[in-house]
Amino acid sequence: MAREKGGISAERLQNDPRFQRTRENMAEFGRAGKAGKTLRTSIQNLLRTSADRRMVSRLTKEMVKVIQMDAINPRGQRNVIDGEAELLLGFEFNIHGKLAHSISAPFTATIDRVTGDTVVEVEPFIPTESLGAPSGSTHYKMVAAAMDINFETETFVSEKNATPMLPIDTVITTAVQLNNNLSDATVNPRFLVFGINFYQEVNGTFYELKNGVYNALQIVNVSGTP
Repeated sequence: MAREKGGISAERLQNDPRFQRTRENMAEFGRAGKAGKTLRTSIQNLLRTSADRRMVSRLTKEMVKVIQMDAINPRGQRNVIDGEAELLLGFEFNIHGKLAHSISAPFTATIDRVTGDTVVEVEPFIPTESLGAPSGSTHYKMVAAAMDINFETETFVSEKNATPMLPIDTVITTAVQLNNNLSDATVNPRFLVFGINFYQEVNGTFYELKNGVYNALQIVNVSGTP
């Protein structure tokens, strides 16, 4: 006796009224995946050393929540623009190296849509006391990036800034300001990320510590559509 192939055919899944809810969920999940990819692409170079292996799936999950907050469009057509992009505030790109564990110095993160300035300001601190640095690290670098993202067209404008290589010592730092300007006026959601990477100096050369445990990168401010 021959056994029939199980499962649901693609044609039935696409046309059977009983799978309408499934089609709606699939459409929104796909939209969330594309939105997450666009956001990641806007800061791809920062994620090279500051992302865990499950970051992509975690970000997609959060994007689904953003889309589900869309109170304008019907199910299956909900999107990030009409959702709540602010739900991404606090997202950790490296779940193993959370920002609060890697740097405990007080900081502020602001987005000014009028001037276009996105600024991270870090108060003075003593590196050996305020950094959760991995064993063997001698230096660190703080990074920030601002992104203006159109999730519908999958396009973006991003600006990045970083401190020089700084020593991990007992000398109190000066205040740090990382400013990125997004001058073009848009109604797109804007994001500000802030993070820190650790390095080891050997004979004048700085080597990245790529164990993935301490490098941090977090979304520290979000400005949804005005």
